[in-house]
Amino acid sequence: MPLDLALETYLTHLAVERGLSVNTLAAYRRDLRRYVDHLQALGRTAPNQVVEADVEAYQLAARTGADGRAPLSAASSARSVVAIRGWHRFLLAEHLAVDDPARDVHGPVAPKRLPKAISVDAVERLLATASGQDGPAGLRDLALLELLYSTGARISEAVGLDVDDLDLTPGRGAVRLLGKGGKERVVPVGSYATAAVDAYLVRGRPALASRGRGTPAIFLNLRGSRLSRQSAWEVLRRTAERAGLPGPISPHTLRHSFATHLLAGGADVRVVQELLGHASVTTTQLYTLVTPDMLREVYAASHPRAL
Repeated sequence: MPLDLALETYLTHLAVERGLSVNTLAAYRRDLRRYVDHLQALGRTAPNQVVEADVEAYQLAARTGADGRAPLSAASSARSVVAIRGWHRFLLAEHLAVDDPARDVHGPVAPKRLPKAISVDAVERLLATASGQDGPAGLRDLALLELLYSTGARISEAVGLDVDDLDLTPGRGAVRLLGKGGKERVVPVGSYATAAVDAYLVRGRPALASRGRGTPAIFLNLRGSRLSRQSAWEVLRRTAERAGLPGPISPHTLRHSFATHLLAGGADVRVVQELLGHASVTTTQLYTLVTPDMLREVYAASHPRAL
């Protein structure tokens, strides 16, 4: 089987059998397309021709940019190796190859970074700035930002919401989010977000919807169609800029802040795992890493001769 066909066969498997999201699938395609291009430059035309040295050579070329493309960071290189190992395992399991040349190849260990979060005060400044905007778009922007911080939703999950995914019952507000791999979870919605979303649905969304052809999406653009991820990102960027917050602040910043603030308030890490939709608690535990500020605060409060 030619390499190009083997690649498309695997990507179809990821989309149909494993149900990966569009964004995750696009990342796999980018990583594996670069790898296949490298193999073809070496003269390889089929999976059975690939040997371990080819995989290792690709790693070096990708990390240094020797293949003529931008060098990969340690984290991106590690992700790329995961994709490559998964592809070769699939080919072997499906009898499309007779060996797995990536079996003993491991990517660099990416340094564990603390997820970026902003303070509660900074979040309140952001939301206060959003609440000062008038009109349907202003109501939408506030509802979007309140919901992102209240639920820890990914930006793709938020813009993918339909009206039926929301329950705005006072005191029992909840939203059904569709996460990675098509996994659903139900997350509580706080009173501030409930009020903001309700105000948008009553006073803002009808005006935006009247400009479109009818869609169940909650968040709409000025043409009455579903708001895109890029446009939602721009809403946050503009609002953060008006609030005077140091950038860059992304939708994932609110997700990180949601988790960090919950844990700082005493929430159990496994509860936060469920709220975030993480498949493994190991991912969530990144938020529990001790920061230098926390070390200083605990030291100052606890050591008898600290002050």
